[in-house]
Amino acid sequence: MGVQIESREILDQKPLLTLREAARYTGVGINRLRTMSNEPGCDYVLFIGNKRMFKRELLMQFLAQAYSI
Repeated sequence: MGVQIESREILDQKPLLTLREAARYTGVGINRLRTMSNEPGCDYVLFIGNKRMFKRELLMQFLAQAYSI
């Protein structure tokens, strides 16, 4: 049973991305995304129980406005 890698076109259609999907979609490392999403006031992350989901559009807006991460 192999791991299915989703294409960017499929990820473009999803409103919420898992940590791994967000890393593939943005090119930002998993550890960096985890650290960023732990910051207070982070509006592009949604926790469903213990599962961390990234709001794709808000994450991309944040990255577009960021000077450095």
